[in-house]
Amino acid sequence: MALAEEPHKTFDTILVLDFGSQYSHLITRRLRELNVYSEMLPCTQKLADLSWSPKGIILSGGPYSVYEEGAPHVDPAVFDAGVPILGICYGLQEMAYHFDNTNVLAGEKREYGPATVNVERLADKKDHVNDLFRGLDDALNVWMSHGDKLSHSPASFVTIAKTPNAPFAGIAHEEKPYFGIQFHPEVTHTPKGKQVLENFAIRICKARQDWTMGKFVDQEIARIRALVGDKGQVIGAISGGVDSTVAAKLMKEAIGDRFHAVLVDNGLLRLNEAAQVKKTLGDHLGINLTVIDAGDLFLSRLAGVKDDPEKKRKIIGNTFIDVFLEKAKQIEKEAHNTPQAGEIEWLLQGTLYPDVIESISFKGPSATIKTHHNVGGLPAKMDLKLIEPLRELFKDEVRELGTKLGISEELVWRHPFPGPGLGIRILGEVTKEQVQILQKADQIYIEEIRAAGLYREIGQALAALDPTKSVGVMGDKRMYGQIVFLRAVETSDFMTADWYNFDFQFLKRVSSRIVNEVDGVSRVLYDITSKPPGTIEFE
Repeated sequence: MALAEEPHKTFDTILVLDFGSQYSHLITRRLRELNVYSEMLPCTQKLADLSWSPKGIILSGGPYSVYEEGAPHVDPAVFDAGVPILGICYGLQEMAYHFDNTNVLAGEKREYGPATVNVERLADKKDHVNDLFRGLDDALNVWMSHGDKLSHSPASFVTIAKTPNAPFAGIAHEEKPYFGIQFHPEVTHTPKGKQVLENFAIRICKARQDWTMGKFVDQEIARIRALVGDKGQVIGAISGGVDSTVAAKLMKEAIGDRFHAVLVDNGLLRLNEAAQVKKTLGDHLGINLTVIDAGDLFLSRLAGVKDDPEKKRKIIGNTFIDVFLEKAKQIEKEAHNTPQAGEIEWLLQGTLYPDVIESISFKGPSATIKTHHNVGGLPAKMDLKLIEPLRELFKDEVRELGTKLGISEELVWRHPFPGPGLGIRILGEVTKEQVQILQKADQIYIEEIRAAGLYREIGQALAALDPTKSVGVMGDKRMYGQIVFLRAVETSDFMTADWYNFDFQFLKRVSSRIVNEVDGVSRVLYDITSKPPGTIEFE
């Protein structure tokens, strides 16, 4: 069976070369929103090493100065590739520096935040120089983030935009489809930025807008079947969250019951969650699912661990691996007794494109703030090949894919839930009693959010439990109970987040229910810390 092509070999692809900007991934997101496929690679990528040809190339922003020793520079072959190029911020300076290494200098003042760019319409030049801002106003509100700027345009370039602080805020080559802009079109603070990217990708690069989830489904199913073969089997850990559910449903569509989904109930799930996942995935979606009740084992290993969140995470992760490996061996043994099935050779993993981007970023993977929620030790211990059907997708694309596959809206839009579960939302020792308290408080909180019609507006909502005793009064008696923290954030990418602004009547209602309905709780607090400096989870 012929191996199905990877997306960049099937779809017109815009290549984004990353110089380390915090906004780089947004360029790819915006292009995908235009139904134009895009991939991001580090700026050090050699074009000769690619097995495919991009339709156009975008040079991202970055925190460096092009004239400094050790500053990153693009492969010179980029400018000989014969495709349109767009430089953004540092990318503009990199393009200018490539053609004239004297024209980038430190600005007298840093320009960070909103600015107005004045577009220059050049009637006396070849018409293509005006294409980047075609259909846009002469004055554009944009977002700037730079200190360096150009002192002059390189030879054969003309100025197509300027600000009082950056007289060469936009440049274009007179003959070739090369453009540079000092502002960031990919951020929402540049209202017409998406149209600038659309002009580049579609008008200038002439990329087809054929990146759709319908086509992706057909292509990915064909790819999975080709990889796994007619008898190969796949095993995967399922949490019931949107990523693992969509990946599992895709595997089900591709190879049926030769995909073995395993849900490990670690005793740290939300109230009645294991039963709900079994009903949704097994009964409704027809996925071959095994549920393992291992709550007592996890809780016994967590006993006595009070003040070390990383130790908690490692215990939960290592225990998960132990339980999963044992079940995998049993499934494989049973598979050997089935004549029409082969061995388990593949491990399903719900990697998304942001994870891929972080691993290939020019800056390298981010420093470890806390151990990642996913369990990373399984592939090495199981000696299985990874299959990652969602690795080219962003979260919003996964949700669109889930809808295409017939998964319910409630599940598709479910808030993220960490692998260690409530274990990292209980501050202090994790016990069965603490889990039960938090499960009830969390259920009340989410119930009220749904009842208020706010669930889709919130990126993630959670309750956490502080073992610190706080005095309260119930039934005319003093009592000492624990504190429940409530948290809800708005976010588009989970890299940054702001706390959700509930009205006080909502918080009053939730607080009253939790204190009255959950034994052992005397006080409820709402967390109004943004990310950064805080994280979304508590531990």
